[in-house]
Amino acid sequence: MARMAKKPIEIPQGVKIKAEGTRVTVEGPKGSLNVEMMPGLKVETKDKNLFVSPIEKTEIEAKVLNVTHGLTHALVKNMVQGVTTGFEKKLEIQGVGYRANIEKGKLSMTLGFSHPVVMDLPKGVTIDIEKQTLLTVKGIDKYLVGETAAKIRRVKPPEVYKGTGIRYLGEYVRKKVGKTGATGKAGGAK
Repeated sequence: MARMAKKPIEIPQGVKIKAEGTRVTVEGPKGSLNVEMMPGLKVETKDKNLFVSPIEKTEIEAKVLNVTHGLTHALVKNMVQGVTTGFEKKLEIQGVGYRANIEKGKLSMTLGFSHPVVMDLPKGVTIDIEKQTLLTVKGIDKYLVGETAAKIRRVKPPEVYKGTGIRYLGEYVRKKVGKTGATGKAGGAK
């Protein structure tokens, strides 16, 4: 059994948790999330703490449950954190003339292509733009926030020779040295 999954999850004030069969619903000040658990796991609350534990089964079924026990614990913990504080990912755009803005609920980015790149935002995700080059992706679902940030970054990943493109804030991009033969100094043919 996963050691982290044995630890209790603290339930903050204002958070309600309902467990109906294999479905767990977490409601808080920022919204509501739900997850479908594997059969054989149970959720119980004791003294403002939440415990995810397996129901005793045969040895073969116990091995399968141990694999998903830690995952279910992490998912429920992320849901509790999401409905109370939320999640965010910061992206920065680097490059001359590169910028982003929100138009009619869609993200529009100018990234050096012949056309602006327009992306629909999934429900439950918001984007704040600072200085036209710093994006903050916010939401209550950790998976959805991370996936949206990854899709935005995938449009124009950091380029290794100049360093231009979209990167996570604080991400280090190792730059490559350009070819020396292009300047004619490397003893090319005369």
